[in-house]
Amino acid sequence: MGKKGKREKKGKGAEKTAAKMERKVSRRAKKEEEDLEALIAEFQSLDAKKTQVIETSCPPPSPRLNSSLSAHPEKDELILFGGEYFNGQKTYLYNELYVYNIRKNSWSKVEIPNPPPRRCAHQAAVVPTAGGQLWVFGGEFASPNGEQFYHYKDLWVLHLATKTWEQIKASGGPSGRSGHRMVACKRQLIIFGGFHESARDYIYYNDVYTFNLDSFTWSKLAPSGIGPAPRSGCQMAATPEGSVIIYGGYSKQRIKKDVDKGTLHTDMFLLKAEGAGKEEDKWVWSRLNPSGVKPTPRSGFSVATGPNNRSLLFGGVHDEEEEETIEGDFFNDIYFYDIGKNRWFPGQLKGPKSEKKKRRRGRQAEAEGAGDEVKKQRPQGPVEIVKEVVAEDGTVMTIKQVISGPAAEKERSESEEEEEDGALGQQVEPCPRSNAMLAVKHGVLYVYGGMFEVGDRQFTLSDLYSIDLHKMEEWKVLVEMDPKAQEWLEESESDDEDDDVEGAEGGEEEESSEEESEGEEQHPAVEPEEKHMDYLSRTEQYWIRLARSNMGPDAKEKNVVKVAHAMAKTFYEDSV
Repeated sequence: MGKKGKREKKGKGAEKTAAKMERKVSRRAKKEEEDLEALIAEFQSLDAKKTQVIETSCPPPSPRLNSSLSAHPEKDELILFGGEYFNGQKTYLYNELYVYNIRKNSWSKVEIPNPPPRRCAHQAAVVPTAGGQLWVFGGEFASPNGEQFYHYKDLWVLHLATKTWEQIKASGGPSGRSGHRMVACKRQLIIFGGFHESARDYIYYNDVYTFNLDSFTWSKLAPSGIGPAPRSGCQMAATPEGSVIIYGGYSKQRIKKDVDKGTLHTDMFLLKAEGAGKEEDKWVWSRLNPSGVKPTPRSGFSVATGPNNRSLLFGGVHDEEEEETIEGDFFNDIYFYDIGKNRWFPGQLKGPKSEKKKRRRGRQAEAEGAGDEVKKQRPQGPVEIVKEVVAEDGTVMTIKQVISGPAAEKERSESEEEEEDGALGQQVEPCPRSNAMLAVKHGVLYVYGGMFEVGDRQFTLSDLYSIDLHKMEEWKVLVEMDPKAQEWLEESESDDEDDDVEGAEGGEEEESSEEESEGEEQHPAVEPEEKHMDYLSRTEQYWIRLARSNMGPDAKEKNVVKVAHAMAKTFYEDSV
């Protein structure tokens, strides 16, 4: 048998195995989903009581991840829908709709009758039809304990002009899934990949579906060529010619009972339609080998389409799996992919022009005053800073942060000019995170929310940053993170002390009582002030990042540290 025949036979065998696994997962998931359908129906009955559109000004949305953030096609607005939040013990799902007014830097909540059920890890795409439409497909609903999942296969459209939700019922669409990707391309929606998970089994997909926005019909594509392996959370971008690009993603497979192995994909593919103009296009997969500097392997990154025919990738996490623990390196860098040139390159901050001139004048004055004294030059290009944060349980969390330009200068004297010069080198930027929400409007990238982990604790964010992708000068803080929005309830275990179990009831208070109990186990005679300092030493880097983002790029480093310590002490005392 020739090579082609072997490949075809192998491909058919893989298809049979995938179909068998899908039937197995479907059977096991059916009972779980029936249980969750009752809970979803209860939420929908509450939503059904809404009979009119109510739009109210509101504070920024609560912390969340795996939402969708979309740019309005005709207005200077961003649209946030859905998402999830986990506080250590309970999972919350949302179907709220928020609108961010870019010019006013303000939020409003829009309550619309008969919205889609609560969900996260769905996909949304905007088209300019009839004043703008927001299309939403799939996603998942989780039980409060996070152990059961319901995967949606429904398709919804939000008519932005009339503020009405409509469910589109058309047969032949994708199976229920989350973590898939969807783009709008030439009057159709294209959906790729994703996964379906039950309590004991899971399956990843690499199938492709299109939904025609004119005829409202689904089609499953059968591309020729060798395409991507099954995966979720990849980068998907549409080209001006109507092709689709796939990069990266994550999947896992069971290597033995109760043991899974995760894979971070770094390959890249092009899905191209051939025979345009005919009744039925033929689609072909081909592998891409881009030039330039590719992103480092990661999952949980966020994607958007930028100006100048470029797609971009932001943040994510690289998990190092040990026998019993997972240590994550979180990122806050940007990578651009130039679609026309088939080239990757990292985004580097240039710094504001006014600050550049100020630094040049400062260096010139120093040179005139110092004569022939040799001065060290600042490092050029991006600088990677590795920070270690120690969690309450002693787990060391490593956070990698890429700062374009000088991160900081060594102290040369106590003069105010030098302190300012050192502060300018520390750029304001979003803290490293995964599963954030991105949107681009008028060439400006907006980054909202997401999460990072410190040990076993998850920090879910609600801050909002922006950066002009044309200039790449600096990040701007539009919404600051509220530290009091950080609630974390430790999981109760059978071997826990009684006070640990009791601490599972209230918001921030039980968190501090958990810290106190841990402190008592290690230091029986610790005084309150010493407890606070112990807490500060374990969480200092988080508070410094928060203080720096609040104070701006001109803040002196020693003042940032002072504010960070004060914020940490206030938060600790309020919790106690």
